[in-house]
Amino acid sequence: MVDVNGEFPTVIGTDAKFKGEVVFDKGLRIEGAFEGNIKSKGTLHIAEGAKVAADVEAANVKVEGECKGNLLVSEKLHLLPTAKMEGDLRTNRLEISDGAMFTGHVVTGQAATEKPFSRPSPAHVGGVQPGPAMSKPVQPMPSPAPVIKPHPQDVRIPAANP
Repeated sequence: MVDVNGEFPTVIGTDAKFKGEVVFDKGLRIEGAFEGNIKSKGTLHIAEGAKVAADVEAANVKVEGECKGNLLVSEKLHLLPTAKMEGDLRTNRLEISDGAMFTGHVVTGQAATEKPFSRPSPAHVGGVQPGPAMSKPVQPMPSPAPVIKPHPQDVRIPAANP
C-alpha cells in the first residue's frame, strides 16, 4: 500500500512483474517482482512477498521481501525480520533485524559507498591485512613448569575411627 505521507509515490503492485531499469528521485515500493537495475536518490522499499533480482544504487533501502543482487546504499540499508537478502552490500549504515537472512559480503562506513564492488582477496578477508607483525616467525611457547608429584611415602592417610 502507498504510505499516507507520500514517501512512496511509485508502487509496483503485487500482480506486476517488471524487467529492465528503473530510475526515480523520491520513493519506490515494490510489492511484486522486478528484475534488472534500480537507481535512485530516494528510498527503495522491497515489501514482504516481493521478489527482486537487481543491482541497486539508492540513498536508502528497506528490505522485507526477497532480494538478490548487489546493493550500493549511500545512507542506510535496513533488513527487516522477513528479509531474505543474497548479494554484496556496500552501505554507510546497516541495520539487520532479528530474523532477517543474509548471504554475501558487507562493507560499511562512509568510505564503503565511494568504491565500486570488488571481491576481497583471501589475504584481506575480515579486514586483516598482512603487515610486519604477520611476517615475523612464530616463536614457540615456553614449556610449562614441571609438575611435582608427592612421593608415596610422603602421603599420609588418616586412620579410620573405629
